[in-house]
Amino acid sequence: MPQTIDLELHDLAHGGEAVGRHEGLAVFVPLGIPGERVRVEIVARHKRFARGRIVEILAPSPSRVTPPCPYFGVCGGCQTQHMDYAAQAAHKRQVVATQLERIGRQADARVLETLGMAEPWAYRNHIQAGVDGRGRLGFQAAGTGPGGVERIVPIAGCLITDPGIEEVWHGRAATVAARHHASLERVVLRAGTATGDRMVILEGHGRRPPRVPRESEASWLYRGRDGLRVLAGHDYLVDELAGRRLRVSADAFFQVNTRQAERLVEVAGRYLALTGQETLLDAYSGVGAFALTLGQRAARVIGIESSPTAVSDAVANRQGGEPVEFLLGPVEAILPTVQTPIDAILLDPPRAGCSPAAVEALAERGAERIVYVSCDPATLARDVALFAERGYRLVEAQPVDMFPQTYHVETVVRLERDT
Repeated sequence: MPQTIDLELHDLAHGGEAVGRHEGLAVFVPLGIPGERVRVEIVARHKRFARGRIVEILAPSPSRVTPPCPYFGVCGGCQTQHMDYAAQAAHKRQVVATQLERIGRQADARVLETLGMAEPWAYRNHIQAGVDGRGRLGFQAAGTGPGGVERIVPIAGCLITDPGIEEVWHGRAATVAARHHASLERVVLRAGTATGDRMVILEGHGRRPPRVPRESEASWLYRGRDGLRVLAGHDYLVDELAGRRLRVSADAFFQVNTRQAERLVEVAGRYLALTGQETLLDAYSGVGAFALTLGQRAARVIGIESSPTAVSDAVANRQGGEPVEFLLGPVEAILPTVQTPIDAILLDPPRAGCSPAAVEALAERGAERIVYVSCDPATLARDVALFAERGYRLVEAQPVDMFPQTYHVETVVRLERDT
């Protein structure tokens, strides 16, 4: 028979699971909150840890709320709707502080309170919906780990997605998916929060693309065996960030929360403290979001990006006469060829963070200030430790809640060169 235990929860892991200890073994419990006493059924036991399922909440946390989404706990898209928003923000700050201490070796790091949203709903401008066997669109079920069998939970409405996505998702995209589900695997939906642009990317294995609406305000694309092709509209959308209109192609990265991305620009600009005399390096520059907004405060900007599509977007987004150039290639390969002295560095790498070679190349430039934007506290902390070994000290970290109702958190850190 399954083992049932009473457990005191004392922490939250980065993945959103609560943690307690039983007979020296860490027990991870989804949908729990630190401070609660719960009755848990052990569902998996390993050498160093176990996983449990709450069967009864014996003493609830004051932070516990009723999740507004009927799919919460079944759909894997959100992990923290059962916590009030203030508790979510406090937890994310603690995660950043803990990772900087444990991995980054930054004792007593200055970590500010998380910058949250006044309305932490309807923010996602980019989603990936799976297609189930009946042609219904939905998200991957909760608890589906890497290598596991993917199960799609059909969704009739998502509380964290942009209204423009919701309209297309539960309208024409749902109709197309139902008609062509035998050959479709995924439907990607993107929206320009500030502009109203919308894009639907159908992904499948059929030889012929699905039939899409002849008249639609959205752009429709198909990714099949022969790559990506446009069925209607354009292969890009336009959004606006910090007063700057930006073209974003179907394959290009853009922050999923446009409103909070403006907070990132604000924080990064404050940390860079540009005076108009500096040369700014924007590493992992993407479509030019930071280079073309913060770059207006610099004398010159050099962006480095490894995605050809993103570089094409960045060049298209650059206005005539702006002293901004974009170079294509990996940071560690391109930066050593740049002869211009660099005064300040901004970097926003993928979730995996920087390669050791990239950290080395960046540190060798000797810039007085480095501002690091990260969506993963663990890889951020690892890289902060590497920069510290090369003469940079952590001044301050600012968590920004780009992903309310989930465990994910964005962080901006300010590093200064020791003198």
